[in-house]
Amino acid sequence: MTNNTSLYKGLVFLLLMIVCVLTILPSLQLFITSLSNIKNGVDSSLWRMLSDPLTWKALWHSFYTSTLAMLLSLFIGGLLALLIALTDIRFKPLWAFLFMLPMMIPPQVTALCWIQLFGPSSTILKSIGLAPPLGSSNPIYSAEGIAFLLGIQHAPLVFLALRTQLIALPKEQIEAARLCGASTRAVMSDIILPLCYPALLAAAALAFVSALGNFGIAAMIGIPISYLVLPTLIYQHMANFGAGVLNDVASLSILMAILAYVIVYLQNKAQQASSVHLIGNSGQALQIQLGNYRNTAEMTLALLLFVILVLPLLALIFSSLIPTMGVPLNWQTLTFDAYQTIFSRQSATYTALINSLFLSISAACVLIVLCVSLAYLTTRFPGRKSRLLISLIDIPFTLPGVVLAIACILLFARPFPWLEWSLYGTLGIIFIAYLARFMAVCFKPVLTQMTQIDPAMEEAAQLAGANLFTRLKDIIFPLLAPSAFAGALLVFLTAVNELTVSALLWSAGTETLGVVIFNLDESGNKVLASAVSVIVVLLVAAVMWLLNSFSRFLPKGVIPWQN
Repeated sequence: MTNNTSLYKGLVFLLLMIVCVLTILPSLQLFITSLSNIKNGVDSSLWRMLSDPLTWKALWHSFYTSTLAMLLSLFIGGLLALLIALTDIRFKPLWAFLFMLPMMIPPQVTALCWIQLFGPSSTILKSIGLAPPLGSSNPIYSAEGIAFLLGIQHAPLVFLALRTQLIALPKEQIEAARLCGASTRAVMSDIILPLCYPALLAAAALAFVSALGNFGIAAMIGIPISYLVLPTLIYQHMANFGAGVLNDVASLSILMAILAYVIVYLQNKAQQASSVHLIGNSGQALQIQLGNYRNTAEMTLALLLFVILVLPLLALIFSSLIPTMGVPLNWQTLTFDAYQTIFSRQSATYTALINSLFLSISAACVLIVLCVSLAYLTTRFPGRKSRLLISLIDIPFTLPGVVLAIACILLFARPFPWLEWSLYGTLGIIFIAYLARFMAVCFKPVLTQMTQIDPAMEEAAQLAGANLFTRLKDIIFPLLAPSAFAGALLVFLTAVNELTVSALLWSAGTETLGVVIFNLDESGNKVLASAVSVIVVLLVAAVMWLLNSFSRFLPKGVIPWQN
C-alpha cells in the first residue's frame, strides 16, 4: 500500500509538472517580458503602453462592448433556458440543438454572415429589392454591432449554465410554494431566480470574459472602422513588427489578463456570498403549463432563431453563389465558381482543413487521457498538490486567447537548449496552445463525474485482488466515459474553428480554417471567404447532427445540448 501511495504521489507530481508547463510557464514568461526593461523608467515598454492614450481607449472599447454583449447574452440565453428547462413547450431537444449552433460557428463566420446581411452590397437584400442605396453605412460596422454579435455568439454559454441549474431545482420546494397559493410569477421571482443567482453570476462572468477575448468578431468589424479593442490592438502591434514589439504586446497582454482575472475574482466572491444549500433533489424536471401561451412561446423561439441563425446564414450562402459582391442572386448570376476554386485551385483551404482537423482531434484525444488521469489522482488523493493542480487548469481558459498566444510566442520562440530547434512557426506551438486553452473545457465535466463515483467499488475490487490498471479499465474508465467524451466533443467543436489563438501563431503551411477565412476577408475576397465559411458551418452542423442522431446509443450526459 505504501508503494502504491508513493507511485500515486509521483504521478501527481508528474502531472503537476505537465500542467505547470501548459499554464504557469506561459503566464510567467509574459509577466517577466513585460517587466524586462522596467529599469528604463518612462522609456520602458510597460510605461510606454500605459501612457499611450490608444491603450486606454482600446481598454474602454473592450469594456463597453463586452458589457453590452454580456447583457444581451444574459437576456437571450436566460430566456431560452427558462422556456426550455421549465415550461411545457414542445420539441425541446430541437430548440436546444439549434440554439447551440451559433456558439459552434466560428466568430469570424458569424461576423461575415451579418456583414453580408446588411448594407448596400448585401446579396440577399439586392435579390429581394430591399438593399439600401449605394453609400449607405452598414449598421454592423459599429461598436454596438460588435457587442450585438458577441452577445449572440456567447448566449449559448449562458443557456448551458442556467439550464443545468434550472433542471436541478428541487421540485418539492416549488410545489410547496404553489400549495400555499403562490402564483407562477411569485415562484419565479422568490424561489427560482434566487436559487439560480450563483449560476447567473457564473454565466455573466463567462460571457464577459469570452467577449473580452473574442478576436474574430472584433477584428472583422472593428478594424475596418478603426474601432480597436485590446485583442485587435495587440494584433496590430504584432503585424507592425519592430524593435521591442514583444515587450509592448506583453505589457498590453498583462493589462488584458488583469481585467479578466478581476472579473472572475469578483464573480467568485459574489457567487460564494450568494450560494445556498438545497434540501431535496430535483426528481422530475419542473413543467410550467403555459396553456394558451405555449404557441406564442414557440413562435417567439422560432422567430428568435430565424433572426440570429437562419437569416444570416442565408445571407452567407447567397454571397457565396455570386461572381462578385454587390451582384443580386438570380438564375443569370448563380455560380459555383467559389466552391470550385476551393476544391481545385485554392490549396491553402485544403491545408487549413487538414491542419484544423488534425489539431482539434489530437488535442481532444490527448486531453481525454490527461484529464481522466488528473481527475482520478486529484480525487483519490486530495491534498495541497491536488488543489493546486485544479486551480492551475483554469488559468489559460481565463486568459483571453490573444494573451495566451503572445505568452506561447514568448515561451517557445527561441530554440530549446541543446536541441537547437524551435516550435515557433510549426503546428506544435498551436497544438500546445490548444492543450492549455481547452484543458479546462475537458477537465470540468470529468472532475464532476469523478467526485460522484463511490470509492467503495474500487476498494472492493482491490480487496478482491484487482491491480490499479484492472480497476481503471473495468471500473473508472467506463464510468468516466460519458463525461470524458462530452468534454472531448466540446474541445473538438471549439478547436476546429478557432481563430483567436491561431491568428498570432500561424505561419505559411500552418494555417487553420479560421485564419483562412479571416485572411480572405481582409484581402477583400469576400465571395471566397463566404464559400469557405459555408463549408465550415456545414462541417460543424454535420458533426453535431451525427452526434445527435446517435445519442440514443451513447450514455446519458455525453451530448452537451441534451439533458
